Amino acid sequence: MWRKGDVNMVPGSRPTVRAERLWADIMQLATFTEPDRPYTRRAFTEVYQAGRRWLAARMKEAGLAVRIDAGGNLIGRWEGTEPGRAPLMLGSHTDTVLGGGRFDGVVGVLGALEAVRALREAGVRLRHPVEVVDFLAEEPSDYGPSCIGSLALTGGLTPEMLAEVNPAGETLAAGIRRMGGDPRSLSAPLRRPGDIAAYVEMHIEQGPVLEQRGIPIGIVTAIASMEWHSVTLEGQPGHAGTTPMELRRDALTAAAEVILAVERTGRELATSGHCVATTGRLLVEPNNVNVIPGRVELTVDVRSHDPRRLADAWTHIRTAIEGISQTSGVRWTSRCLGRAEGAEADPQVMEALEGAAHALGYPTLRLASGAGHDAMHLARIAPMGMLFIPCRGGRSHCPEEWASPEDVARGTEVLVGALQWLDRSLP
Repeated sequence: MWRKGDVNMVPGSRPTVRAERLWADIMQLATFTEPDRPYTRRAFTEVYQAGRRWLAARMKEAGLAVRIDAGGNLIGRWEGTEPGRAPLMLGSHTDTVLGGGRFDGVVGVLGALEAVRALREAGVRLRHPVEVVDFLAEEPSDYGPSCIGSLALTGGLTPEMLAEVNPAGETLAAGIRRMGGDPRSLSAPLRRPGDIAAYVEMHIEQGPVLEQRGIPIGIVTAIASMEWHSVTLEGQPGHAGTTPMELRRDALTAAAEVILAVERTGRELATSGHCVATTGRLLVEPNNVNVIPGRVELTVDVRSHDPRRLADAWTHIRTAIEGISQTSGVRWTSRCLGRAEGAEADPQVMEALEGAAHALGYPTLRLASGAGHDAMHLARIAPMGMLFIPCRGGRSHCPEEWASPEDVARGTEVLVGALQWLDRSLP
Protein backbone atom coordinates (compact mmCIF):
# COMPACT_ATOMS: atom_id res chain seq x y z
CA MET A 1 0.00 0.00 0.00
CA TRP A 2 1.34 3.41 -1.02
CA ARG A 3 1.51 6.20 1.56
CA LYS A 4 2.27 9.86 0.99
CA GLY A 5 6.03 10.26 1.09
CA ASP A 6 6.61 6.53 0.54
CA VAL A 7 8.56 6.91 -2.69
CA ASN A 8 11.90 5.45 -1.67
CA MET A 9 10.99 1.79 -2.09
CA VAL A 10 14.48 0.32 -1.84
CA PRO A 11 17.44 0.88 0.50
CA GLY A 12 19.56 3.97 -0.10
CA SER A 13 19.10 7.71 0.09
CA ARG A 14 16.08 9.24 -1.58
CA PRO A 15 16.66 9.72 -5.33
CA THR A 16 16.62 13.35 -6.44
CA VAL A 17 15.65 14.40 -9.95
CA ARG A 18 17.92 17.24 -11.01
CA ALA A 19 15.39 19.37 -12.84
CA GLU A 20 17.94 21.87 -14.16
CA ARG A 21 20.05 19.12 -15.71
CA LEU A 22 17.01 17.50 -17.32
CA TRP A 23 15.80 20.82 -18.72
CA ALA A 24 19.25 21.62 -20.09
CA ASP A 25 19.27 18.25 -21.86
CA ILE A 26 15.89 18.94 -23.46
CA MET A 27 17.01 22.36 -24.66
CA GLN A 28 20.30 20.94 -25.96
CA LEU A 29 18.61 18.21 -27.98
CA ALA A 30 16.34 20.88 -29.47
CA THR A 31 19.42 22.47 -31.09
CA PHE A 32 19.65 19.44 -33.37
CA THR A 33 17.18 20.76 -35.93
CA GLU A 34 17.00 21.95 -39.51
CA PRO A 35 18.09 25.56 -38.96
CA ASP A 36 15.45 27.14 -41.19
CA ARG A 37 12.55 25.01 -39.91
CA PRO A 38 12.61 24.50 -36.15
CA TYR A 39 11.99 22.09 -34.64
CA THR A 40 12.59 19.52 -37.35
CA ARG A 41 14.57 16.38 -36.66
CA ARG A 42 13.21 13.81 -39.08
CA ALA A 43 14.20 10.18 -38.59
CA PHE A 44 16.91 8.86 -40.94
CA THR A 45 18.39 12.34 -41.56
CA GLU A 46 21.87 13.53 -40.65
CA VAL A 47 20.52 15.96 -38.04
CA TYR A 48 18.64 13.06 -36.44
CA GLN A 49 21.79 10.97 -36.36
CA ALA A 50 23.72 13.87 -34.84
CA GLY A 51 21.11 14.17 -32.11
CA ARG A 52 21.38 10.45 -31.45
CA ARG A 53 25.16 10.64 -31.18
CA TRP A 54 24.74 13.33 -28.54
CA LEU A 55 22.13 11.21 -26.73
CA ALA A 56 24.34 8.11 -26.82
CA ALA A 57 27.14 10.14 -25.25
CA ARG A 58 24.82 11.31 -22.47
CA MET A 59 23.77 7.71 -21.84
CA LYS A 60 27.40 6.63 -21.59
CA GLU A 61 28.18 9.50 -19.21
CA ALA A 62 25.38 8.18 -17.00
CA GLY A 63 27.02 4.76 -16.88
CA LEU A 64 24.74 2.97 -19.32
CA ALA A 65 25.92 0.37 -21.82
CA VAL A 66 24.82 1.70 -25.21
CA ARG A 67 23.96 -0.17 -28.40
CA ILE A 68 21.71 -0.01 -31.45
CA ASP A 69 19.55 -3.07 -31.97
CA ALA A 70 18.57 -4.68 -35.27
CA GLY A 71 15.54 -2.41 -35.57
CA GLY A 72 17.61 0.76 -35.31
CA ASN A 73 16.57 1.51 -31.73
CA LEU A 74 19.12 3.28 -29.52
CA ILE A 75 19.26 1.48 -26.16
CA GLY A 76 21.08 2.36 -22.94
CA ARG A 77 21.14 -0.42 -20.33
CA TRP A 78 21.74 -0.26 -16.58
CA GLU A 79 22.29 -3.72 -15.15
CA GLY A 80 20.36 -4.95 -12.13
CA THR A 81 21.60 -6.88 -9.12
CA GLU A 82 19.94 -10.17 -10.06
CA PRO A 83 21.16 -11.57 -13.40
CA GLY A 84 18.57 -13.18 -15.60
CA ARG A 85 15.69 -10.87 -14.74
CA ALA A 86 13.85 -9.24 -17.64
CA PRO A 87 14.49 -5.49 -17.93
CA LEU A 88 12.20 -2.67 -17.00
CA MET A 89 12.02 -0.62 -20.20
CA LEU A 90 11.47 3.14 -20.39
CA GLY A 91 11.54 5.35 -23.44
CA SER A 92 9.87 7.09 -26.34
CA HIS A 93 11.31 8.77 -29.45
CA THR A 94 13.45 11.74 -30.48
CA ASP A 95 12.34 12.18 -34.09
CA THR A 96 9.89 14.96 -34.94
CA VAL A 97 7.37 15.91 -37.57
CA LEU A 98 8.23 18.77 -39.93
CA GLY A 99 8.14 21.96 -37.89
CA GLY A 100 7.48 20.03 -34.70
CA GLY A 101 8.21 20.72 -31.05
CA ARG A 102 10.85 20.21 -28.40
CA PHE A 103 8.94 17.91 -26.04
CA ASP A 104 6.95 15.29 -28.00
CA GLY A 105 8.75 12.00 -27.37
CA VAL A 106 11.83 13.78 -26.05
CA VAL A 107 10.53 14.09 -22.47
CA GLY A 108 9.99 10.32 -22.43
CA VAL A 109 13.56 9.54 -23.49
CA LEU A 110 15.40 12.20 -21.49
CA GLY A 111 13.08 11.81 -18.52
CA ALA A 112 13.88 8.10 -18.49
CA LEU A 113 17.60 8.86 -18.61
CA GLU A 114 17.26 11.33 -15.73
CA ALA A 115 15.29 8.77 -13.70
CA VAL A 116 18.18 6.31 -14.02
CA ARG A 117 20.71 9.01 -13.14
CA ALA A 118 18.71 9.93 -10.03
CA LEU A 119 18.64 6.31 -8.86
CA ARG A 120 22.33 5.74 -9.54
CA GLU A 121 23.42 8.96 -7.84
CA ALA A 122 21.38 8.04 -4.75
CA GLY A 123 23.13 4.69 -4.54
CA VAL A 124 19.94 2.79 -5.32
CA ARG A 125 20.27 -0.56 -7.08
CA LEU A 126 17.33 -2.35 -8.66
CA ARG A 127 16.95 -6.08 -9.04
CA HIS A 128 15.88 -5.69 -12.68
CA PRO A 129 18.00 -4.15 -15.41
CA VAL A 130 16.64 -0.87 -16.77
CA GLU A 131 16.71 -0.08 -20.49
CA VAL A 132 16.26 3.47 -21.77
CA VAL A 133 15.14 3.33 -25.41
CA ASP A 134 14.96 5.91 -28.19
CA PHE A 135 12.70 4.13 -30.67
CA LEU A 136 13.43 4.70 -34.34
CA ALA A 137 10.93 6.79 -36.33
CA GLU A 138 7.80 6.95 -34.18
CA GLU A 139 6.48 9.73 -36.41
CA PRO A 140 5.30 8.95 -39.97
CA SER A 141 8.44 8.44 -42.01
CA ASP A 142 9.42 9.22 -45.58
CA TYR A 143 9.03 5.49 -46.26
CA GLY A 144 5.39 5.48 -45.11
CA PRO A 145 5.21 3.55 -41.84
CA SER A 146 5.40 5.10 -38.40
CA CYS A 147 6.54 3.48 -35.12
CA ILE A 148 9.22 1.65 -37.10
CA GLY A 149 11.45 0.87 -34.13
CA SER A 150 8.72 -0.42 -31.84
CA LEU A 151 7.23 -2.45 -34.68
CA ALA A 152 10.64 -4.00 -35.31
CA LEU A 153 11.02 -4.80 -31.63
CA THR A 154 7.66 -6.57 -31.44
CA GLY A 155 7.65 -8.31 -34.82
CA GLY A 156 5.27 -5.97 -36.62
CA LEU A 157 7.49 -4.92 -39.54
CA THR A 158 6.42 -6.90 -42.60
CA PRO A 159 8.54 -7.61 -45.69
CA GLU A 160 6.22 -5.26 -47.58
CA MET A 161 7.00 -2.45 -45.14
CA LEU A 162 10.73 -3.09 -45.39
CA ALA A 163 10.45 -2.83 -49.18
CA GLU A 164 8.76 0.59 -49.08
CA VAL A 165 10.88 3.36 -50.62
CA ASN A 166 11.41 6.99 -49.71
CA PRO A 167 11.38 9.81 -52.32
CA ALA A 168 15.09 9.19 -52.97
CA GLY A 169 14.38 5.56 -53.86
CA GLU A 170 15.95 4.05 -50.73
CA THR A 171 14.12 1.11 -49.18
CA LEU A 172 13.17 1.12 -45.52
CA ALA A 173 15.43 -1.90 -45.05
CA ALA A 174 18.36 0.12 -46.37
CA GLY A 175 17.41 3.05 -44.15
CA ILE A 176 17.36 0.86 -41.05
CA ARG A 177 20.77 -0.52 -42.02
CA ARG A 178 22.05 3.05 -42.41
CA MET A 179 20.83 3.77 -38.85
CA GLY A 180 22.94 0.90 -37.55
CA GLY A 181 20.25 -1.78 -37.59
CA ASP A 182 20.15 -5.17 -39.28
CA PRO A 183 16.99 -5.65 -41.37
CA ARG A 184 17.95 -9.28 -42.05
CA SER A 185 17.13 -10.01 -38.41
CA LEU A 186 13.63 -8.53 -38.54
CA SER A 187 11.75 -11.55 -39.87
CA ALA A 188 11.05 -12.43 -36.23
CA PRO A 189 10.36 -10.27 -33.15
CA LEU A 190 13.44 -8.89 -31.43
CA ARG A 191 11.67 -9.28 -28.08
CA ARG A 192 8.95 -11.75 -27.14
CA PRO A 193 6.45 -11.99 -24.27
CA GLY A 194 8.42 -12.40 -21.07
CA ASP A 195 11.52 -10.63 -22.41
CA ILE A 196 10.47 -7.28 -20.88
CA ALA A 197 9.21 -7.04 -17.29
CA ALA A 198 7.24 -3.85 -18.00
CA TYR A 199 7.30 -0.86 -20.35
CA VAL A 200 6.63 2.67 -19.11
CA GLU A 201 6.50 5.80 -21.28
CA MET A 202 6.25 9.43 -20.17
CA HIS A 203 4.78 11.81 -22.76
CA ILE A 204 3.22 15.22 -23.07
CA GLU A 205 -0.55 14.88 -23.24
CA GLN A 206 -0.83 16.57 -26.67
CA GLY A 207 -4.26 17.72 -25.54
CA PRO A 208 -5.72 20.35 -23.16
CA VAL A 209 -7.38 18.27 -20.44
CA LEU A 210 -4.67 18.18 -17.76
CA GLU A 211 -3.87 21.87 -18.12
CA GLN A 212 -7.52 22.92 -18.02
CA ARG A 213 -8.16 20.86 -14.89
CA GLY A 214 -4.95 21.88 -13.17
CA ILE A 215 -3.76 18.29 -12.73
CA PRO A 216 -0.03 17.59 -13.15
CA ILE A 217 -0.07 13.85 -13.88
CA GLY A 218 -2.26 11.85 -16.25
CA ILE A 219 -2.47 8.07 -15.97
CA VAL A 220 -3.20 6.59 -19.39
CA THR A 221 -5.85 3.87 -19.39
CA ALA A 222 -5.81 2.97 -23.09
CA ILE A 223 -4.54 4.02 -26.51
CA ALA A 224 -7.08 4.37 -29.31
CA SER A 225 -7.30 2.14 -32.35
CA MET A 226 -7.05 4.09 -35.58
CA GLU A 227 -7.47 3.81 -39.35
CA TRP A 228 -6.35 5.98 -42.24
CA HIS A 229 -8.09 5.95 -45.63
CA SER A 230 -7.48 7.70 -48.93
CA VAL A 231 -10.59 8.70 -50.88
CA THR A 232 -10.43 9.69 -54.56
CA LEU A 233 -13.29 11.59 -56.20
CA GLU A 234 -13.38 11.69 -60.01
CA GLY A 235 -15.57 14.33 -61.63
CA GLN A 236 -15.13 16.17 -64.90
CA PRO A 237 -12.91 19.23 -65.33
CA GLY A 238 -14.31 22.08 -67.35
CA HIS A 239 -14.20 25.80 -67.99
CA ALA A 240 -15.31 27.75 -64.92
CA GLY A 241 -17.00 30.40 -67.03
CA THR A 242 -18.78 28.42 -69.73
CA THR A 243 -20.05 25.27 -67.96
CA PRO A 244 -23.58 25.77 -66.55
CA MET A 245 -24.00 24.92 -62.89
CA GLU A 246 -26.54 22.17 -63.55
CA LEU A 247 -24.15 20.38 -65.95
CA ARG A 248 -21.14 20.28 -63.67
CA ARG A 249 -19.55 17.25 -62.04
CA ASP A 250 -17.36 19.17 -59.62
CA ALA A 251 -15.09 16.88 -57.63
CA LEU A 252 -14.25 19.60 -55.10
CA THR A 253 -17.84 20.39 -54.13
CA ALA A 254 -18.39 16.65 -53.69
CA ALA A 255 -15.25 16.58 -51.53
CA ALA A 256 -16.66 19.42 -49.43
CA GLU A 257 -19.74 17.31 -48.73
CA VAL A 258 -17.53 14.35 -47.85
CA ILE A 259 -15.56 16.48 -45.40
CA LEU A 260 -18.77 17.53 -43.67
CA ALA A 261 -19.93 13.91 -43.58
CA VAL A 262 -16.68 12.89 -41.90
CA GLU A 263 -17.12 15.65 -39.32
CA ARG A 264 -20.76 14.73 -38.75
CA THR A 265 -19.92 11.04 -38.29
CA GLY A 266 -17.32 11.80 -35.65
CA ARG A 267 -19.67 14.06 -33.72
CA GLU A 268 -22.62 11.66 -33.86
CA LEU A 269 -20.66 8.58 -32.75
CA ALA A 270 -18.88 10.55 -30.03
CA THR A 271 -22.21 10.96 -28.22
CA SER A 272 -22.10 7.27 -27.23
CA GLY A 273 -18.35 6.88 -26.62
CA HIS A 274 -14.94 7.99 -27.82
CA CYS A 275 -14.72 8.67 -31.56
CA VAL A 276 -12.94 11.29 -33.66
CA ALA A 277 -12.92 11.62 -37.45
CA THR A 278 -10.76 14.04 -39.42
CA THR A 279 -10.11 14.99 -43.03
CA GLY A 280 -6.44 15.87 -43.03
CA ARG A 281 -5.22 16.42 -46.59
CA LEU A 282 -6.66 17.41 -49.97
CA LEU A 283 -5.02 17.24 -53.39
CA VAL A 284 -7.05 19.07 -56.03
CA GLU A 285 -6.58 18.70 -59.80
CA PRO A 286 -6.02 20.65 -61.93
CA ASN A 287 -6.01 23.24 -59.11
CA ASN A 288 -6.41 26.25 -61.39
CA VAL A 289 -8.42 29.37 -60.65
CA ASN A 290 -10.62 29.10 -63.76
CA VAL A 291 -11.06 25.33 -64.06
CA ILE A 292 -13.75 23.18 -62.42
CA PRO A 293 -11.90 20.62 -60.28
CA GLY A 294 -11.98 17.23 -61.94
CA ARG A 295 -10.23 15.13 -59.33
CA VAL A 296 -9.73 15.32 -55.58
CA GLU A 297 -7.83 13.02 -53.25
CA LEU A 298 -8.43 13.36 -49.53
CA THR A 299 -7.45 11.46 -46.42
CA VAL A 300 -9.70 10.35 -43.58
CA ASP A 301 -8.35 9.63 -40.09
CA VAL A 302 -10.75 7.77 -37.77
CA ARG A 303 -10.00 6.83 -34.15
CA SER A 304 -11.81 5.21 -31.25
CA HIS A 305 -11.03 3.30 -28.10
CA ASP A 306 -13.76 0.84 -29.14
CA PRO A 307 -12.83 -1.21 -32.26
CA ARG A 308 -16.51 -1.73 -33.07
CA ARG A 309 -17.19 1.99 -33.01
CA LEU A 310 -14.15 2.50 -35.23
CA ALA A 311 -15.58 0.06 -37.78
CA ASP A 312 -18.99 1.72 -37.55
CA ALA A 313 -17.44 5.13 -38.23
CA TRP A 314 -15.86 4.07 -41.51
CA THR A 315 -19.07 2.25 -42.54
CA HIS A 316 -21.07 5.44 -41.93
CA ILE A 317 -18.56 7.50 -43.90
CA ARG A 318 -18.58 5.07 -46.83
CA THR A 319 -22.38 5.14 -46.92
CA ALA A 320 -22.35 8.93 -46.93
CA ILE A 321 -19.79 9.06 -49.76
CA GLU A 322 -21.87 6.67 -51.85
CA GLY A 323 -24.90 8.93 -51.45
CA ILE A 324 -22.86 12.00 -52.38
CA SER A 325 -21.53 10.18 -55.44
CA GLN A 326 -25.01 9.34 -56.65
CA THR A 327 -26.36 12.87 -56.29
CA SER A 328 -23.28 14.62 -57.71
CA GLY A 329 -22.37 12.24 -60.53
CA VAL A 330 -18.83 12.05 -59.16
CA ARG A 331 -17.24 8.59 -59.04
CA TRP A 332 -15.29 7.53 -55.98
CA THR A 333 -12.80 4.93 -54.82
CA SER A 334 -11.00 4.40 -51.54
CA ARG A 335 -8.10 2.43 -50.14
CA CYS A 336 -6.95 1.81 -46.61
CA LEU A 337 -3.60 3.47 -45.90
CA GLY A 338 -3.10 1.67 -42.63
CA ARG A 339 -4.52 0.50 -39.34
CA ALA A 340 -3.12 0.53 -35.82
CA GLU A 341 -4.63 -1.59 -33.11
CA GLY A 342 -5.08 0.18 -29.80
CA ALA A 343 -3.97 -1.13 -26.44
CA GLU A 344 -5.09 -1.25 -22.83
CA ALA A 345 -2.70 -0.14 -20.11
CA ASP A 346 -1.74 -2.82 -17.61
CA PRO A 347 -3.54 -2.35 -14.25
CA GLN A 348 -0.41 -3.10 -12.21
CA VAL A 349 1.67 -0.53 -14.12
CA MET A 350 -1.14 2.01 -13.80
CA GLU A 351 -1.18 1.37 -10.04
CA ALA A 352 2.58 1.89 -9.85
CA LEU A 353 2.37 5.23 -11.66
CA GLU A 354 -0.68 6.40 -9.76
CA GLY A 355 0.75 5.32 -6.42
CA ALA A 356 4.08 7.00 -7.06
CA ALA A 357 2.33 10.25 -7.95
CA HIS A 358 0.11 10.18 -4.88
CA ALA A 359 3.07 9.35 -2.62
CA LEU A 360 4.69 12.54 -3.94
CA GLY A 361 1.50 14.49 -3.28
CA TYR A 362 0.64 14.95 -6.97
CA PRO A 363 -3.02 14.69 -8.03
CA THR A 364 -3.71 12.39 -10.98
CA LEU A 365 -6.37 11.93 -13.63
CA ARG A 366 -7.05 8.75 -15.54
CA LEU A 367 -7.55 9.41 -19.24
CA ALA A 368 -7.24 7.63 -22.56
CA SER A 369 -4.89 8.60 -25.39
CA GLY A 370 -6.29 9.46 -28.79
CA ALA A 371 -2.78 9.62 -30.26
CA GLY A 372 -0.68 6.63 -31.20
CA HIS A 373 2.51 5.85 -29.29
CA ASP A 374 5.26 3.24 -29.30
CA ALA A 375 3.62 1.96 -26.11
CA MET A 376 0.72 0.50 -28.10
CA HIS A 377 3.10 -1.92 -29.81
CA LEU A 378 5.01 -2.76 -26.64
CA ALA A 379 1.69 -3.79 -25.08
CA ARG A 380 1.73 -6.84 -27.36
CA ILE A 381 4.62 -8.34 -25.44
CA ALA A 382 4.82 -6.65 -22.02
CA PRO A 383 2.75 -4.96 -19.30
CA MET A 384 2.48 -1.37 -20.54
CA GLY A 385 1.79 1.94 -18.87
CA MET A 386 2.02 5.61 -19.79
CA LEU A 387 1.95 8.84 -17.84
CA PHE A 388 1.06 12.19 -19.35
CA ILE A 389 2.23 15.63 -18.29
CA PRO A 390 0.42 18.83 -19.30
CA CYS A 391 1.37 20.83 -22.38
CA ARG A 392 0.39 24.46 -22.83
CA GLY A 393 -2.87 24.90 -24.69
CA GLY A 394 -2.80 21.23 -25.61
CA ARG A 395 -0.62 22.16 -28.57
CA SER A 396 1.78 19.68 -30.14
CA HIS A 397 3.49 18.96 -33.46
CA CYS A 398 4.31 22.67 -33.76
CA PRO A 399 7.14 24.97 -32.62
CA GLU A 400 4.85 26.43 -29.94
CA GLU A 401 4.64 23.06 -28.18
CA TRP A 402 5.57 23.65 -24.52
CA ALA A 403 5.78 21.77 -21.24
CA SER A 404 7.02 23.58 -18.14
CA PRO A 405 10.25 22.57 -16.41
CA GLU A 406 8.23 21.89 -13.26
CA ASP A 407 5.84 19.50 -15.02
CA VAL A 408 8.68 17.66 -16.75
CA ALA A 409 10.42 17.22 -13.39
CA ARG A 410 7.23 16.03 -11.69
CA GLY A 411 6.67 13.41 -14.35
CA THR A 412 10.24 12.21 -13.99
CA GLU A 413 9.87 11.95 -10.21
CA VAL A 414 6.84 9.74 -10.79
CA LEU A 415 8.93 7.57 -13.12
CA VAL A 416 11.53 7.14 -10.38
CA GLY A 417 8.95 6.02 -7.84
CA ALA A 418 7.14 3.74 -10.27
CA LEU A 419 10.40 2.08 -11.29
CA GLN A 420 11.15 1.21 -7.69
CA TRP A 421 7.63 -0.09 -7.08
CA LEU A 422 7.69 -2.25 -10.22
CA ASP A 423 11.15 -3.56 -9.35
CA ARG A 424 9.83 -4.78 -5.99
CA SER A 425 6.52 -6.18 -7.25
CA LEU A 426 7.33 -7.81 -10.60
CA PRO A 427 9.06 -11.20 -10.96
